[in-house]
Amino acid sequence: MPRSEQTRKTLSDYRRSLQDLKKSYEASEEPEKQQLWEIIKDELQDILKKYSLDFSKEQMKIFNDPIHGHMELHPLLVKIIDTRQFQRLRHIKQLGGTYLVYPGASHNRFEHSLGVAYLAGRLVKVLHNNQPELKITKQDFLCVQIAGLCHDLGHGPFSHVFDGLVIPEAKRIKKLRGLFDDIPEKWKHEQMSVQMFDDIVKLLKDENEDVLKEYGLNDKDVTFIKELIEGAKTSEWTYEGRDEDKSFLYEIVANKQNGIDVDKWDYFARDCHHLGIRNSFDHQRLLKFARVCEVNGRNHICFRDKEADNVYDMFRTRYTLHRQAYQHKICNIIEDMLAEALVRADRDLHEGNPEDMLKISEAIKTADDYSKLTDEIFEQILSSTADNLKKSRDILNRIIRRKLPKFVGEARLTEKNISKEELTETWKAAVETYKLTDPTVSLNSEDLPVYVVDLDHGMKDKNPIEKVYFYSKRKPNKALAIKDYQLSSFLPKRFNEELVRVYYKRSDDQAAEDKKEEKKKVEEAEKCFQMWCTDNFGLNYAAE
Repeated sequence: MPRSEQTRKTLSDYRRSLQDLKKSYEASEEPEKQQLWEIIKDELQDILKKYSLDFSKEQMKIFNDPIHGHMELHPLLVKIIDTRQFQRLRHIKQLGGTYLVYPGASHNRFEHSLGVAYLAGRLVKVLHNNQPELKITKQDFLCVQIAGLCHDLGHGPFSHVFDGLVIPEAKRIKKLRGLFDDIPEKWKHEQMSVQMFDDIVKLLKDENEDVLKEYGLNDKDVTFIKELIEGAKTSEWTYEGRDEDKSFLYEIVANKQNGIDVDKWDYFARDCHHLGIRNSFDHQRLLKFARVCEVNGRNHICFRDKEADNVYDMFRTRYTLHRQAYQHKICNIIEDMLAEALVRADRDLHEGNPEDMLKISEAIKTADDYSKLTDEIFEQILSSTADNLKKSRDILNRIIRRKLPKFVGEARLTEKNISKEELTETWKAAVETYKLTDPTVSLNSEDLPVYVVDLDHGMKDKNPIEKVYFYSKRKPNKALAIKDYQLSSFLPKRFNEELVRVYYKRSDDQAAEDKKEEKKKVEEAEKCFQMWCTDNFGLNYAAE
């Protein structure tokens, strides 16, 4: 039987039961009627207590946020916020090395996490108020908010620099040296977020064994929160926290189906605010038009069809932020240098350990060690006088003094499936065969590394809006994919692109090179890059 028919049958049964109860009440005599009324009232209060999402104003704590205004958060969330594991997020920049290019991007993972928790609660309340048949409980509400609050606990120094650059490089070095490698394959910060959350639960229970029970939560709810942090990834229902009829709750914090979640809603608004970049996406409006509909036998969050352009603006905002800020040509090279400094310091930052043991990357083994790892490592290395940290110190000093690799050029790839290895080889050949216009300089391909940057709208080369379902005003319970004629004709034909970039990086023995000589080399490299783009791959050259 389809779920919609089951719902109608269940509601019909409830109505019949209430009618029977009403008849029994009316047929009873006076002291029985009073007793029966007391029973009915108690039952109704229990139902209201379970399914009402209203909390006592005395319980809630207010945080004043520049993005969302005055945010009310539940006391259990405040207890989590006041732990060492969560306070650590005050010392991790939301945008990593981007702060070293955009001076306003000084915000941290701490305030972002508060914002995600707040938006998660708002979305749950909208769904609950508009669709009481979803039977969203206080426990569901708290769990989703806690997942939003704790989803970024596992971020390392400089946010994505750590899990995107440092950890993969540490694994590569271990493999090259034949060292034992127990770092999980494709390790991501979400895995550590779950471990850190486990530590927080243990800490709170050590202080008060019944802390969760006092707020109506149990061990199953803890499992549910951890599942929400990681997001529902598979089509089969293998989750233990909630039954499949509440699958839509798994799309609120980390939506693996189409990428629309409150995590993005917060960081789009917050990052645009601090970067000074215009945000054309209106999450406030989209939130009001969210609704749960059945899609292929499972409940999903859908949006009103007239909001299709607003949804597309969300995906476009993601692309814009990557293009202008997250993957900015100077941000990228600074983050590459930060990663190099951390990897070089990896073996040497902590004394008394085996010489070949990688230390910073080893911190991911336990949540306790990891909780001590923040952006403060930058200052620890910089202020150290240890000889074995000199190379790392030199790299960080070059960042501070803006002694960065020089940007040579950038091009958009027009051909697909060109690997970085192939690009590197053809670039190397181009440098070796290039005829210099200035015989006083020489070019070495080793000093001119190639970087490839992937940019998309969230789903590689696919149009992400194809994965989003919408409903109409006339049929609010029927979910449909959006039609082409309902979208703007200005949408792109392609939804991803690759950029190839080349920088001039001086080696250590070129440190004494004067600016005039460096300028000549960069000018020759630019000419070589332009010829390579034109002659070899049909690339569109983009001058600085």
